[in-house]
Amino acid sequence: MSDPKITVGTDTSGEPTRLPIVDILTGRAFITGKSGSGKSNSASVVIEELLSEGHAVLIVDADGEYRGLKEQYEVLHVGAGEACDLQVGPEHSGRLAEIALTQNVPVVLDVSEYLDDEEARTLVQRTTDALYKKEADQRRPFLLVVEEVHEYLPEGPALDDVGQTLIRVAKRGRKRGLGLMGISQRPADVKKSFITQCDWLVWHRLTWDNDTKVVRRVVGSEAASAVQDLGDGESIVLSDWLEESPALVQWRRKDTVDLGATPGLGETEDVELKGISSDIVSELEEISREEERRQDRIASLEEELEEAHERISELEGELERAQDMSDMAKQLAEGLSQTGPEKGSEAVSERLERLQDKVQEERAGRREAESDLAEAQARIEDLEEKAAQVEEARRLEEHMDDVAEAARRLADIAGIELGGDERLRQRVETLQDEKRRLEEELQGTEDEPLLGMKDFLEHQDVQRAIDRAKEAESETQVRRILTALVEDDGGPVTIEQICRREGIKPTGGNLSRIRSAADHLAKWAIVAVEGSGKGTEITLRRDLQAVQDEVGRAESREELKDVI
Repeated sequence: MSDPKITVGTDTSGEPTRLPIVDILTGRAFITGKSGSGKSNSASVVIEELLSEGHAVLIVDADGEYRGLKEQYEVLHVGAGEACDLQVGPEHSGRLAEIALTQNVPVVLDVSEYLDDEEARTLVQRTTDALYKKEADQRRPFLLVVEEVHEYLPEGPALDDVGQTLIRVAKRGRKRGLGLMGISQRPADVKKSFITQCDWLVWHRLTWDNDTKVVRRVVGSEAASAVQDLGDGESIVLSDWLEESPALVQWRRKDTVDLGATPGLGETEDVELKGISSDIVSELEEISREEERRQDRIASLEEELEEAHERISELEGELERAQDMSDMAKQLAEGLSQTGPEKGSEAVSERLERLQDKVQEERAGRREAESDLAEAQARIEDLEEKAAQVEEARRLEEHMDDVAEAARRLADIAGIELGGDERLRQRVETLQDEKRRLEEELQGTEDEPLLGMKDFLEHQDVQRAIDRAKEAESETQVRRILTALVEDDGGPVTIEQICRREGIKPTGGNLSRIRSAADHLAKWAIVAVEGSGKGTEITLRRDLQAVQDEVGRAESREELKDVI
């Protein structure tokens, strides 16, 4: 039985041009042409044919034109605009990929109305990464369509995270069943290594020299000359699937409304668009609410942390002033030992006035200072420097006897009341206790991992590292280890405990396989492994930076291998 195909247009003899469905879903395609030449129409024709055959796709829509598919198909349209079925952010990426891939729901990811370009790029990157990872298990033919692909795969500059993710799909996605179709009106601006890797290419009318040079390089001089004179909807198609390649193809007009067409002066007709399942929308809305609650909690914790820092600053000021008073008392005692009572009284008054002036200056300085909330990690690290203050308090305590003696001599000679050495000692001790209490509270915040276990394990880079560990070792053993760690709040768990949980004997073969899987997880900095034999302990590290460093180094090595 031959592979099923779709009809997209006709050739020069009027015969239908038909393309194989599986190769389209899993291959790499590039469609290009200047504005108005028909490139977006050609992409829409392919998408309509796939949807009609029951195959879902995910479209990264740069201009909001693919919403017109909802005229005939049940498509989930998400983005930042009011016309979308739902407003989404990067936190929805994993669920969007799952809805498209496992529930077979077509998704239009409309990035045209995001005010924050970085948010839109992060959403595209995470959604693409989630598709790539889920295809490792699904192995279902699926097509990712990216409009204005030059925005993500530019020629020249180094690729950012979203560009690197798309290149990974272009290089390795076919083995998992994930295809990629890129669309752009300026082929000269698209990364050439992507274009040359494509299984099939569609060249609509191009007139700029820089763009026709790309055609000449890929297809040849004759095609580069012909591509300048193509009519609307005409294209040169290059592919091994066609009996004749390159082939001249006249694409049919798409069936759904063209929301990307330039508005005319005539009356516009309202188009009724199909809705999407309310269950899917409700589920995505709950993700939005969870993200709002998370952001509110972060803001609350940052406010509490700022208040704690301000209180510590106040206590440090009080402690500093108490230390200044003790130093002043020593100096007064030394001066009074060399003067009479009358001169001693004058000296005490002058020194007390200077002390009051100093206190006033301190208060004025504190009122003028502005408190800025630095990054959470930087704030926590700053607290380590505060430990030096504890040592200062200890030194003050060691000199309490000297301070008490000075206070008694002052009382005897000058007849003044400084509050007594016992009250001074109590005040200093109170300051020290309060400072230690706050430091312990903040130390607890510092010891808490920056990411909870759930957030750590669900992070895209950690998932990427876990996938690599599964590829190198038995996926079953990796899952056994991670399941045990989740059940034990991150561990440590022993290999013997893992065996007993899984109902397998802790014999040599099982121990060896689980230890090997643990070593591969440790290689990617996901776990720490200590000991040997049945008593080997495995602990979840939760050090996201370490994981990212290991993954980054591995991908750099792979890029170098591709170059070689």
